[in-house]
Amino acid sequence: MNNEIQLQNPVKNLESMVENLRQEDLVKTGALQRAIFNSANFSSIATDAQGVIQIFNVGAERMLGYTAAEVMNKITPADISDSQELVARAEALTIELATPIKPGFEALVFKASRGIEDIYELTYIRKDGSRFPAVVSVTALRDAHETIIGYLLIGTDNTAGKEAEAVVQERNIQLESARSIAEKANLAKSDFLSSMSHELRSPLNAILGFAQLMETEHPPPSNMQMESITQILLAGWHLLKLINEILDLAKIESRQVPLQLESLSLEEVMLECQGMVEPQAQQHGISMIFPEFVNPCYVWADRTRVKQILINLLSNAIKYNAKKGTVEVRCSERASGRVRVSIKDTGAGLEPQQISQLFQPFNRLGQEAGVEEGTGIGLVVAKRLVELMGGEIGVESMPGIGSLFWFEFTSVDAPTHCSEDEKQASLAQLQPSREARLHTVLYVEDNPANMRLVEKIIARIPDVNLLTAVNGTLGITMARDYLPDVILMDINLPGINGFEALKMLRTDPITAHIPVIAISANAMLLDIEKGLIAGFFSYITKPIKVDQFTHALSVALKFVNKKSDII
Repeated sequence: MNNEIQLQNPVKNLESMVENLRQEDLVKTGALQRAIFNSANFSSIATDAQGVIQIFNVGAERMLGYTAAEVMNKITPADISDSQELVARAEALTIELATPIKPGFEALVFKASRGIEDIYELTYIRKDGSRFPAVVSVTALRDAHETIIGYLLIGTDNTAGKEAEAVVQERNIQLESARSIAEKANLAKSDFLSSMSHELRSPLNAILGFAQLMETEHPPPSNMQMESITQILLAGWHLLKLINEILDLAKIESRQVPLQLESLSLEEVMLECQGMVEPQAQQHGISMIFPEFVNPCYVWADRTRVKQILINLLSNAIKYNAKKGTVEVRCSERASGRVRVSIKDTGAGLEPQQISQLFQPFNRLGQEAGVEEGTGIGLVVAKRLVELMGGEIGVESMPGIGSLFWFEFTSVDAPTHCSEDEKQASLAQLQPSREARLHTVLYVEDNPANMRLVEKIIARIPDVNLLTAVNGTLGITMARDYLPDVILMDINLPGINGFEALKMLRTDPITAHIPVIAISANAMLLDIEKGLIAGFFSYITKPIKVDQFTHALSVALKFVNKKSDII
């Protein structure tokens, strides 16, 4: 008997412990349910299988303005949602799931009813008619047999998120508008610079062109005449340099600078620049010291642009140096794998404040009233060119002692290229030969001064006969009548312009084969690219450099000769 009592007590104790744990779990579950029901941070709406609201928590009351009694067993969540959004959702789901879906409560819970996780945005409508955006998560409620007995919709107010999204969207619109305005302004600037370039280059073409011809007349001009011609050329090329600096800066800012990066010999570039700046140095009484290259030194850069940078820095070192001062150029290998070129002068030096303003466009650091001419953008152009080629540029200076400007480029191995003799032989082949047959060249140009200049240049080239036309229409007629070997075409012609004339020549089988060279004061990179893409054989910019002009013409004539030999 005692044994039976002892056996029963542990069982009862165990059952009591299990019951206590069950009660504790129920209490905890009830507490959780109450916490969820009383939460004001989110709406919790439960429906039966037909969608009629059965539970409407405190958060739902706060967000929507209804009491639970006003909606329970009376309406569905679709009745407090934007009807147009329900229609749109139903249409989208019908397309996505290939199943016809009604635009009511079914549209809200269809994915959940198929066991698909569903979180979406919709607009809830409060009791007072006001609206707010909500993010809603929908879950199907199932019994022990996996039969759907209802749905649970948990929602949060997304007003703050929408406002933030609207702010971002508005900011993006503003940024896009600003970008569009900047692009239009940049285009307008490019158009203005192109127009300015044309207007300034046209008269310079006549000034420099005729001065070049006078300089090389036979018999040669007198000493007094030569002095005048030299001054005309110096002033003309200086004016052209100023124009080019402004255009260079515009091209660099829009990243339209063509670069031909190659393994470049600094010794060769240094010798070329030395020959170009030494006359200027002698005129100012400045001593020049250039490095002697014991070993070859090559960098990865564009030859023309490196010369432009080096000449700019050397010219500044000469111009702003002390009387009988010195300019010393050094070249050194850096541990970083770069080569540094430094230009040291013995000028007045720069204050720290001046150094901070040194690379600002049009800032001449108070030299505007000085005797030295300039635009104040040469250093800006140099800096941006160096950076475009992946290099660095800097300055060190002390007042009363002088300045040291330096730039660095990546060191590379020597290139493999043809010998100098081969280069000279190649260039010689491009020159017109006296034994060549007589060629006819047609020049279409409306400016009398430019026309006269080219007439004089052509007169010096043997075996070339020049025809002229003052507008595009007459030029096309003469091209068809005389079939010249080469056509020289101005762009800004009265009536039809050079591009239109080129198109008409190309579409006519009689003239389609004739190479057409553009000669224009439109000298922006985009102008040149546009011309070459349109089909011009080459593009010469005004002011004309006589040697470049004759070279381009000889290339075109050689092209014509080759085609004739093939035929």
